[in-house]
Amino acid sequence: MSRISGLLRRTFGIMKDHVGTDLFGNKYYQVPEQKTWTGRIVRAKRMVVASNPTEFEYLEGNIPSEWDAWIRGRRKQPPSIEELMKNQVNREQIKNKAQDVEKKELALQAKEYEEGLVARPSQTIVQGHASAISFGRQEISAEPTSTANTFQPGSWTPTAKK
Repeated sequence: MSRISGLLRRTFGIMKDHVGTDLFGNKYYQVPEQKTWTGRIVRAKRMVVASNPTEFEYLEGNIPSEWDAWIRGRRKQPPSIEELMKNQVNREQIKNKAQDVEKKELALQAKEYEEGLVARPSQTIVQGHASAISFGRQEISAEPTSTANTFQPGSWTPTAKK
């Protein structure tokens, strides 16, 4: 840190250095380690200024993983444009390969169903929850089923407990 920039930082407050910009337009800055006027050392900080600053419009994934690693201190040097472009191409290739594998798997599964090698999954209708006591049983309820509008006093009597 040069003496002039140190003097400016101490005089006018925090000065941040622009480190780079990602493909989404987010700008990344680093505030270098500095001394305050009292002599206390303030550690270096890394920050991002989003291209879309409204919080409710932010979507997960708007900060590339390479820049996220730099912000969190998992890497020392900020990513280069070449590295970002190379990783983007790799991600696209992986997505395409995954779609191809899924198509092949669905075609193979359909072929196995047609040839009778694999039984089709059975369609079950589940009523209630498996942890309920009455799950899977058909029981007639002893509870009244009428509504408040049609209920007549004395028309229902509870069954005796067995």
